Amino acid sequence: MTLQAAPTTPPRPAPAVRTITTHDISEALAAGLRDFQAAPQYGLFFGGVYALAGLAIVTSLIVYGISYLAYPLAAGFALIGPFIAVGLYEVSRRREMGLPLSWRAVLGVIADQGSREIAWMAFVTLFVFIVWMYQVRLLLALFLGSSAFGSLNEFLTVLLTTPEGLTFLVIGNVIGALLALGLFSLTVVSFPLLLDRDIDFITAMITSVQAVVRNPLVMIYWGIIIAIELAFSAIPMFLGLIISLPLIGHASWHLYRRVVEPEPEEPSI
Repeated sequence: MTLQAAPTTPPRPAPAVRTITTHDISEALAAGLRDFQAAPQYGLFFGGVYALAGLAIVTSLIVYGISYLAYPLAAGFALIGPFIAVGLYEVSRRREMGLPLSWRAVLGVIADQGSREIAWMAFVTLFVFIVWMYQVRLLLALFLGSSAFGSLNEFLTVLLTTPEGLTFLVIGNVIGALLALGLFSLTVVSFPLLLDRDIDFITAMITSVQAVVRNPLVMIYWGIIIAIELAFSAIPMFLGLIISLPLIGHASWHLYRRVVEPEPEEPSI
């Protein structure tokens, strides 16, 4: 008797990446603004959570007498933005598909991510944030180790008026920019891709890097827009993030849809 092998499911094709232009970024921003205007309660909620988290962390630094870490923490805090914006991606996804919006649906899909690949992407994001903070402490010890800072203003004075402070500032910002560029490349489309499709987080990161490699100038332009918007939003005690995070989050979903080809439909039997 001849045993027949059980039929196997063919592997899913890897996501295909398109070439885009700055016009696509403008269109994504416009679509993101429409999503925010159509369902502002979700954007304000997630933006508020992000802003309150930043305020809580800075307050903790002040309480423990290490307020001088507020600047590098504010710079690194932006790194976890893509994970916080998962709920915004879901709002845009549901609007795109014509599905009803509800708090139960949006928050439910976030709760479901704990057992999915997005949890691993969140770990990658958090790991880079921790690396950023550790390298800040290392550079502080190397260049300003003998200095004591009683306040953020005193730290900024040393930072901007001494050779050691300026060296720390330059090297710290260069390292921070490299870390931010690396994480941006890994996450620019990976979070919405994982929300949209049943793939692993390694494939999502590879696809995200491919999107940056194929569209380097456009993606750098998009990264600069995000960096400038988040920087200005963080100045008034993170309160600007209540508005900027929803705009960037919704726009990121629409940019993902323009960068990554739709998943091919399975042939009907």
